[in-house]
Amino acid sequence: MARIGGRNSWIAVPAGMVCAAVVASLVWLALPMVPVTIAWIGDTLRSATAPRPDASPAQTPARTAAEGGAVDCRTLYADDLWNELMWRPGSFLDQSAAAPATSSAAFADAAAPEVLVTCTWRFDAGGIVTSLSKVDADAASIAEAALAADGFACRTADDATVCDRTRGAVLEEHTLRDGLWLVSVETDWHPDGYGPRLDRTVWG
Repeated sequence: MARIGGRNSWIAVPAGMVCAAVVASLVWLALPMVPVTIAWIGDTLRSATAPRPDASPAQTPARTAAEGGAVDCRTLYADDLWNELMWRPGSFLDQSAAAPATSSAAFADAAAPEVLVTCTWRFDAGGIVTSLSKVDADAASIAEAALAADGFACRTADDATVCDRTRGAVLEEHTLRDGLWLVSVETDWHPDGYGPRLDRTVWG
């Protein structure tokens, strides 16, 4: 057989043996990963063909409270309203379990609320205090009579009793639904649709 010019068999044979040894070593090192690779491929194929579960319902503050979970100020606000409050000049938030800042002391005493969270916002101009509390189921009927006697306008919609009143620079809004009482007192600054936007977040 004709030889290729420039090839030296004394170098080619040892080099071939070294290459074969390297390949054999790599195969030996890769053997433990073969079962793992097969399992990964199987899991990937199964997950690709398995039916996807339905998404769980949104965890609203009302649902969290009903399940006995903790509610904080951040969960009360949708992102757009939260950002609007946070970027207000001089914005400062204090979270506590303070009693609702309602002017209707008679209703507050009758409702005997179990305060879940109170969010007190202070700004360079004005402030807002919002409280979410647990109350008895019959508190809504008490609210309509007690708050109406204090000059609030009340209405019922979507299983909720909503009452509001404006006096000077102060707007006070109440919503009672599903054993929860949401009350906000806005002073000097009234974000557009503050009460209804909160209601949508709390009850969904």
